[in-house]
Amino acid sequence: MTPPRQDPPPPGLLDPAEQPDDVPPRLATQIGFIAEVDRLKTVLRLSPLLAAERRENDAEHSWHLALMVLVLAEYANEPIDVGRTVQLVLLHDLVEIYAGDTCLFDDVGRQDKAERESAAADRLYALLPDDQEGVFRSLWDEFEAAKTPEARFAKAMDRLQPLLLNFGNRGGTWGTPGVTDAVVRDRTSVIGDGSRELWDYTEKLLDRAADRGWLARG
Repeated sequence: MTPPRQDPPPPGLLDPAEQPDDVPPRLATQIGFIAEVDRLKTVLRLSPLLAAERRENDAEHSWHLALMVLVLAEYANEPIDVGRTVQLVLLHDLVEIYAGDTCLFDDVGRQDKAERESAAADRLYALLPDDQEGVFRSLWDEFEAAKTPEARFAKAMDRLQPLLLNFGNRGGTWGTPGVTDAVVRDRTSVIGDGSRELWDYTEKLLDRAADRGWLARG
């Protein structure tokens, strides 16, 4: 399920030679980064959309997570800084520009996922000015470590969003061989670390999906 590794992309999507001569170096660097992350729109996930017969891309996924934070923040186990949590969910998948998306049920791809994504973070955030590189990388590390209330809630959203897509599509990636309700519960249990109320909702959703034959019982 993990996309095959590809040759490194060209240095940038905007030709520096085409930029105005009097652009300050810092702004030119920031614009270069903004152009580079346009690649996120080309990274396809396995999750099917609810509104169209196609798979979502990583940029759509990140936008959906940010909106979910705004809508569902009241259900966090602890008070959270909503703005910071939005930053976490917007930044955490940018590394998949280079590392590719790894499905939650891809046991082979998950073995080196952390290594691939850390290397991608090193590469991607280095495109920013030094001060922003440090801030953005720190936020990415915070999400991965899940030690703050904001990171725990951000991870909860990251697990809940594709689950909702699967439920709405009467299965979606739950049709992967070997995936059962027990497997899904195990791999989405971090939802409870961020929100016990949303975990209770998740369990009810999974029970209903299993009852309707959209998710195998295990």
